[in-house]
Amino acid sequence: MKTNLTITVEADVLRRARLRALQDDTSVNAYVRSCLEDYAAEGDRAAQAVAEVRRLMDATELHWGSGTWSREELYER
Repeated sequence: MKTNLTITVEADVLRRARLRALQDDTSVNAYVRSCLEDYAAEGDRAAQAVAEVRRLMDATELHWGSGTWSREELYER
């Protein structure tokens, strides 16, 4: 279901946006719709990426050991 959205912008901004949209063979409405879709999807993509990293971390059998080292061990060459 589509719904309407009303925004307020300066007249000059809208005029320039319409000219730019005309050059890009689109409309201001289509551009704003695309921006909103991308913006709304960002959170989904970030959550999916975090879930994938966690899945990969759980799937690995890497063991870090005790996780404590002496100063000498850290700077050993």
